[in-house]
Amino acid sequence: MRLLILLGLIYLCYRALKSWMIQSGLSQNTVSGDTTQQIDDEMIKDPVCDLYFPKKDGVRLKSEGKDYYFCSSDCRDKFVDMHLKKQ
Repeated sequence: MRLLILLGLIYLCYRALKSWMIQSGLSQNTVSGDTTQQIDDEMIKDPVCDLYFPKKDGVRLKSEGKDYYFCSSDCRDKFVDMHLKKQ
């Protein structure tokens, strides 16, 4: 029983240390001898509602040779409506 409690405490300490290292930026990936920090995704701003979101989760619209990213299809539709009214 004591052994299980000891193993549980060691595991909890390990998880706490790992969490602290990730939050403080000490966790690094190694690629062919180089240490590089992992980048999740680029945060971009929705042009309609001014909300920041990960680019990979956005709704893409290509218009006049430019790429626009929106947080939702509703914001994309509002953007399209605003630009059609201006023209």
